[in-house]
Amino acid sequence: MSITIYHNPACGTSRNALAAIRAAGHEPVVIEYLKTPSSRDELKTLIARMGVPVRTVVRVKETLFREMKLDEMDASDDELLDAMIAHPILINRPIVVTDHGVRLCRPSETVKELLAQGATAP
Repeated sequence: MSITIYHNPACGTSRNALAAIRAAGHEPVVIEYLKTPSSRDELKTLIARMGVPVRTVVRVKETLFREMKLDEMDASDDELLDAMIAHPILINRPIVVTDHGVRLCRPSETVKELLAQGATAP
């Protein structure tokens, strides 16, 4: 199974998800998204594949979110995407991509459900 993790090594949840993937016997492609940011189209595609609202993928607890006053305005999806592209720290993590789906793995145990889908796929 092909696995990619959009990872922030400073994030405990992201480290735990990566450890769970490796413990399950997989070596994922690790993209440190702060060093190698996604394009707007890539991020938009990931969010669409997750089937969640754009706002779900924004890290609202990040100080920058409040500094940009994104918490005070009814920011559109395009404005949120623009903010995440300009400031990748605003992207919630980790995002894990497999052949069987894409998930924001918060809490980190969510990655086990995603891996299990791959194990039971035909």
